[in-house]
Amino acid sequence: MTLLAVVRHGPTEWNAIGRVQGRTDVPLSPCGMEEVRRWVLPPEVEGFSWVSSPLVRTVETARILGGDSIRCDARLIEMDWAAWEGASLTALRAELGDLMRAWEAKGLDFRAPGGESPRDVQARIAPFLAEIAGRGEATMAVTHKGVIRALYALATGWDMTGKPPRKLHDSALHLFRLGADGTPVPERLNIPLADQGPP
Repeated sequence: MTLLAVVRHGPTEWNAIGRVQGRTDVPLSPCGMEEVRRWVLPPEVEGFSWVSSPLVRTVETARILGGDSIRCDARLIEMDWAAWEGASLTALRAELGDLMRAWEAKGLDFRAPGGESPRDVQARIAPFLAEIAGRGEATMAVTHKGVIRALYALATGWDMTGKPPRKLHDSALHLFRLGADGTPVPERLNIPLADQGPP
């Protein structure tokens, strides 16, 4: 059994105003950096190797939490939202109405025009999971909401229609066990990253 811990990057300005980020390389906001500096990792991930999506918001988060010895892996990059990047989901739902609802009802096969689906993300991360399991190396991955949701769906069999079996919190760590072939199983979810308070 190999453990994989995943954490979403800290907040950005686009998060604060509800814009879809996708592959757009938005950095952490000043408030986001301060929030990440107050996070405290649980003791069970001590000694894990670190890997990050190559986007700046995840690299910044990983360096604040784990130091400079962070490798990047493009398979952890956020889901591609193509033409919808920079838009507000609320605005898209208002503009597209029934069409947007029909698209969202596709669950794992929902995709922005020209973008990726969660099923595509699962296919992208499957070799990454298998490699970690093959090395037997406990790993901490700093990644994105779309990747974490796709991983959770893979681990639970959720088809991403309707609400998930369990809501995943953003400022939390999620721990999975990987089988020999990389198949993930939830170990502990929503482990809080305790706030240390102001310095």
